[in-house]
Amino acid sequence: MGVAFMSNKTNVLFLFSDEHRQDALGCYGHDLVQTPHLDRLASEGTRFTQAYTPSPICVPARAALATGQYVHRTRCWSNAQAYQGTPPSWGHQLIRQGHRADSIGKLHYRGAEYDNGFENEILPLYVRNGTGWIKGLLRDHEAVMDVSSYTREIGPGENSYTDYDLDVTRNACDWLKEAAHSQSNKPWTLFVSWLRPHYPLTCPGEFYDLYPLAQMDQARFLSPAELPAHPVVNTIRRCFDYDSHFDEHTRQVARASYYGLCSFLDAQVGQVLDALKATGQVDNTLVIYTSDHGDHNGDRRMWTKMSLYDESALVPMMIRGPGIPMGKSVDTLTSLVDIYPTILHAVGATDDGTDRPGTTLQSLATEPEFERAVLSEYHDGGSPVGMFMLRVGRWKYNYYPGYEPELYDMANDPSELADLSQIPAYAQVRQWCHEQMRLLVDPEKANDMAFADQASLIEKLGGAKSILRSREFDFTPISSG
Repeated sequence: MGVAFMSNKTNVLFLFSDEHRQDALGCYGHDLVQTPHLDRLASEGTRFTQAYTPSPICVPARAALATGQYVHRTRCWSNAQAYQGTPPSWGHQLIRQGHRADSIGKLHYRGAEYDNGFENEILPLYVRNGTGWIKGLLRDHEAVMDVSSYTREIGPGENSYTDYDLDVTRNACDWLKEAAHSQSNKPWTLFVSWLRPHYPLTCPGEFYDLYPLAQMDQARFLSPAELPAHPVVNTIRRCFDYDSHFDEHTRQVARASYYGLCSFLDAQVGQVLDALKATGQVDNTLVIYTSDHGDHNGDRRMWTKMSLYDESALVPMMIRGPGIPMGKSVDTLTSLVDIYPTILHAVGATDDGTDRPGTTLQSLATEPEFERAVLSEYHDGGSPVGMFMLRVGRWKYNYYPGYEPELYDMANDPSELADLSQIPAYAQVRQWCHEQMRLLVDPEKANDMAFADQASLIEKLGGAKSILRSREFDFTPISSG
């Protein structure tokens, strides 16, 4: 048993995954997906039922997570425009005030030469070659992206992503053992960031075998009447046409692989939580679990993320620790931008006075539920314009500059199948939602800014022809770190 910290210190163990859709956990009601460790974490703490990503793609979501600012404020618009230390992150604030803030695992920031807000970056994975996926900058790159490898790298087997995550887990357990003997009078914060269940969908056999194909569920919303109708969404579906490379059998293999990777991730979480307990630090540590975005996993004949549907934009989020109610679920809307104030509040650090949209999860877990608005944005490949999603009350309002919006009643239509935006009876609701969105962002201004920033970067990289000749990859290679 390690030496426990003083009782007046609250550490933060921040557990973060990549591409974990909210409903792919037992504690969120899935009948098949086995996530016993995360389920236990939720039962011992508070689970948030309506948690959204600020962007349904890796790099912009992680920049927003770090800074507590939405994408139009960070200007990390795409997977080629990664965080490079400004605006300051919660890690910067902690270090400035003498706290230890370390990371283990995937960052997806620009690179080690930048001050990313961590004292030590262990096993860091940055964007590839400091630039990331640059073809998405073109925004009109239909037929450029070859996604066929996605459908071949499925089923049981070994993969570098899996090996990487095992190393992340080992290092996290070792870090916690060392931290238990620290003599610092300041609480620590450790960010543990795994790659899974992000594709490639090659899954360790013991976890893949948990999901026999004969017992697998089916993807949802596959009939012609249920498929997306909005022209912007359909442009994205054409650009990232994973589904046409599958047949009925391989679709199920891929879906089972995704579930298996969720269980693999859960096993990693379990090991780290066990290490926290074994080192005597569990009673004075706030544990946070969430993910950067979700995954369609075949729903609507879509795969990966890059949409505003809940399969892509909704994430699991739970906390456990001192003062956090046990076994509670909270329906108040939450966002990854809430993590910033949550960490600072937990360790007793102060902010720099910059206006940020987040609210502490501690207050959301303990105070009465209330209505608020949260925002999500997408400005990357496949989308001819910026995509802006507002969730407020029962409504989801999607706005696409130059196109008609979408309006969904999430209370009566949680599957997002009935767009109400063109129905006269909902005109007032539509207008009110747009006004609420403009309190958070001017979508036209943000859209223009994104295109201008991307045009500047395209020129810096040698122009569109140079980008089209660049090496293609559908996921960040481990060697890039």
